[in-house]
Amino acid sequence: MVILKNRGVFHMKKTLAIFLTMLLLLILPINTYASILDDVKSIVRSEYVGEIKGDVNNATTVDQVIAMLDPYSDYFTKEEYEAFIQSIENESVGIGIIIQKHEKGILIVNVIENGSAVKTGIEAGDIITKINGQSTVTMSMEEAQSLIMGEENTIVELELLKTNGKTKKQQIQRRSFSLPIVDSKLLYGNVGYIAVSTFAENAADQVAEAYKGLLNQGATSFIVDLQNNGGGYVLTAEKLIGMFPGATYAYKVKLSTKSGLVRAVQQSVTFPTKTRLLVNGFSASASEMTAAALLDQQSAILYGEPTYGKGTMQSFFELSDGSILKLTTGEFFGPKGTIVKEVGVNPNIVTTSNPLYQAHYDSLVDNLGTRYKELKTLENVPTTKVFSVNFNKAIHEKVDPGAVKLVQLGGGKVDITLKAVGKQLFVTPTAPLDKGGEYILIIEPKIKDAKGKAMKTGNHLKITVQK
Repeated sequence: MVILKNRGVFHMKKTLAIFLTMLLLLILPINTYASILDDVKSIVRSEYVGEIKGDVNNATTVDQVIAMLDPYSDYFTKEEYEAFIQSIENESVGIGIIIQKHEKGILIVNVIENGSAVKTGIEAGDIITKINGQSTVTMSMEEAQSLIMGEENTIVELELLKTNGKTKKQQIQRRSFSLPIVDSKLLYGNVGYIAVSTFAENAADQVAEAYKGLLNQGATSFIVDLQNNGGGYVLTAEKLIGMFPGATYAYKVKLSTKSGLVRAVQQSVTFPTKTRLLVNGFSASASEMTAAALLDQQSAILYGEPTYGKGTMQSFFELSDGSILKLTTGEFFGPKGTIVKEVGVNPNIVTTSNPLYQAHYDSLVDNLGTRYKELKTLENVPTTKVFSVNFNKAIHEKVDPGAVKLVQLGGGKVDITLKAVGKQLFVTPTAPLDKGGEYILIIEPKIKDAKGKAMKTGNHLKITVQK
């Protein structure tokens, strides 16, 4: 979801966090029109950006007009509108999911940890095909949202197309839940990690505070995670982009009557060069705007997979009877023209596993410097693997405990024991490795040979664990 304040109208991206959208709409300016159908036609003719499949002038109902437009334009009644603006400040009563429209129904792009859906095994990537027996194929996200939300402790029944292709029916109890906007932690190697779940109004301020807090903890490099982030305020995106070095512009926008280049909003904090930005197929709207801006201006290194590919903005117009017209009114691009719509933003480094692993690995390798050589990756090792490091001469039987480090990527150091036998050093984790996890083994140039002479160079290698 992207909200852009322009020409007295807020433009909003279609991706909806079930608990977030309502807060955003509470402050929309009101544009009132007298004759519903005629004014819907008029607004479409003057404001809509995109292909119109038919002749709007021949439409006899609003629904017929909407059917001619893109999937992100919609019309809903005052009651439907009020049903999904019940929540304020990222708190809601529902099942704890973030959704996007999909050709097969309603796509779940994220599952909130303190929501009820997570306890039932619902996962990001699942598609809701029915809600309380109603097909979602032609259902708008607003309609889906109003059906999913409801009074606390009531039940909603979903039919799901799981990521493995199987269909499942699930009854879920509605509960209150909330989503933290920004989460941060210090990873091993003084790498600051900041995850942004949504582009809420104060998200940029929270990112700045997280950045300062990590600096105080000793962070020297940073990873910013926008995976599964469906968007939010475009002003927040402009501010976040303004935290990166060399990011002068936020995006190009094409409206119905004009186009332009919009500057980023510079901030008091600036991420260091080579900051890593993580995205995936569920990074949409303002996330894509941020990714495209940083990619075009080489202000960050992008990791992950191509983003969702929405690339358009929607405006909300309140009509005279209180009903709402939601209309695609703009398309945005990267500052240097990178196309987002339908193709998404392609990262610099494509990963097949969680991009946090590779981003953390690269950050650690950068910090190691030139005295370390990279060894061949060990792939699909068992969780109980004992690592054997071979040297070209016998090593001293007493090994400095700090000479070898096993680090879980995306986390911290793993406890290990060391044993030197001739030309071999055996590295044994004290607990099983995580299934599907990834690690880096760092061998410092502190290990001595049998005569007490230290190595000239260190080594490092990446390790992947069987799932």
